[in-house]
Amino acid sequence: MSMGMTILIAVIALAVGLVGGFFGARKYMETYLQKNPPINEDMLRMMMVQMGQKPSEKKLHQMMSSMNAQAKNSTQKK
Repeated sequence: MSMGMTILIAVIALAVGLVGGFFGARKYMETYLQKNPPINEDMLRMMMVQMGQKPSEKKLHQMMSSMNAQAKNSTQKK
């Protein structure tokens, strides 16, 4: 009986560890992406130049603020 109990405890501990690890990693990545967004103004400027547009500061700030607002709204919906 003790062998069966040991296996049961090990399986439960594994399941709890997997679930806890998943949600912990998810929360970590969400906060990491909020603090370090994948696209910054320099990247946006390069993309606009590659598309043949002349990036003005006003347009860059508008696009960055709209992207930040969209990211903020998507995190609040969850």
